[in-house]
Amino acid sequence: MNSGDHCSIEKVRQPNAILFNILSRQNTNRSMSRNSLNYGWAAHGCHCEPQRTVCLESPAETCQLASGVLVKTIHFMKSLPSFQQLPAKDQLSLLKGCWVPLFVLGLAQEGVNFEVTDTPAVSMLKRILLNGQRPRGPADVERAQPTMAGVHKLKMCLNKFWSLDLSPKEYAYLKGTMLFNPDVPELKAAAFIESLQNEAQRALREVLLPLHPGDRGRFARVLLTASALKTITADLLTELFFRPVIGQTDLLDLLTDMLFTR
Repeated sequence: MNSGDHCSIEKVRQPNAILFNILSRQNTNRSMSRNSLNYGWAAHGCHCEPQRTVCLESPAETCQLASGVLVKTIHFMKSLPSFQQLPAKDQLSLLKGCWVPLFVLGLAQEGVNFEVTDTPAVSMLKRILLNGQRPRGPADVERAQPTMAGVHKLKMCLNKFWSLDLSPKEYAYLKGTMLFNPDVPELKAAAFIESLQNEAQRALREVLLPLHPGDRGRFARVLLTASALKTITADLLTELFFRPVIGQTDLLDLLTDMLFTR
């Protein structure tokens, strides 16, 4: 390359470097395989890759599956007499604090797998062009977009549960353990909820013994795997699985209506 060619390239790169990088991404392969999602950026030690914003590769199919899991999640809560006996405010608090782990357990139980792809470059371009300007309305409010790192955590969590190969009874009692969480703020019946959690854990331990008589460490392993659910955020699940369906509607409002509708 001669010096004249080098100068020409520099003239292209410098004035519009950000736009050039974004638009050039359209020419790359934007879909990510499961292996590259789980191991690609970690193996290469890339610090920018985890922060790439992503969206579902097949939103119509995956959002339908996720919506079905969410309906079953709320139905599970409503079907428990011990949950129905709680004050309405405690039911709402548990809904806010526990729908995420229950939903992820539902994804695992239903075997919902999904792939993601880069967020369309036009959205990134819009953020740059609108940088510094105030949103004009609800439709223009910036939301935390799902990142590769967030999806990686979710997929790793699902893979761990799939490796355990839990039975329906194990899933049911584990969901009870997650739902009756006495550490959720502003609970009036925290002591009673703690007793319900202890009861669910005891039932989980009892169902494990006949199913896995030779695996004495399974109970601890199941609870340890469940602790990873705390790393999954409501924003990630909302924006990834439900924003394409509900638009600007608040998901928690919808969940509340579902819970208290008889």
